[in-house]
Amino acid sequence: MIWEWIPRNAALILSLLGQHLVLSLVPVIIGLVLAVPLGWLANRSRAARAILIPAAGVLYTVPSLVLFIVLPVILGTRILDPINVVVALAIYTVALLVRSVADALAAVPSLVVAAATAMGFRPGRRFVAVEFPLAVPVLVAGLRVATVSNISLVSVGALIGVGGLGQLFTQGFNNNFPTEVVVGIVLSMVLALFADALLVTLGRFATPWSRVGAGRPA
Repeated sequence: MIWEWIPRNAALILSLLGQHLVLSLVPVIIGLVLAVPLGWLANRSRAARAILIPAAGVLYTVPSLVLFIVLPVILGTRILDPINVVVALAIYTVALLVRSVADALAAVPSLVVAAATAMGFRPGRRFVAVEFPLAVPVLVAGLRVATVSNISLVSVGALIGVGGLGQLFTQGFNNNFPTEVVVGIVLSMVLALFADALLVTLGRFATPWSRVGAGRPA
């Protein structure tokens, strides 16, 4: 390790870290927005579930590098355009979260749903006020997997010249300079751990009822 290289290239490292953060988290947000209605539909309809869940599984088996290369042809973009990575990872996020959303909604106790219906909650209001909040713990678990997976997959984008910490991997290998590779690996791990811890914290904050009685003796 050549430690002096790190402060000399701090601006480059921070720039790549910022790019990596954007390229990995924007698809999570897009994927979540798309996966919630699809998961709701899969939970409400057996026919929709029979189509959406297997389709999501097939999409997730497509190698990321293949998507990065094929999407420019489909979208009409340049192969070096970061939008290709964002769209590819958004597809992976949807593929992961559709099942998570459907399973999370299915885990909501039927008695609670029936009680809300008896109180006059229409389907839309019942979903927003009752079903979705109770499904948050299961949904957060899927969201954690998707987020950490995206942070890892962004590095693959460096193989087609897209920014992110993966550039430190490729440059380090090409220049036979292990310091760059180690910095890229460490920062990727720190970013993944931080994002995971943040989601756990947000999940606990969003479900205060799950903490009721925590720590009390039985």
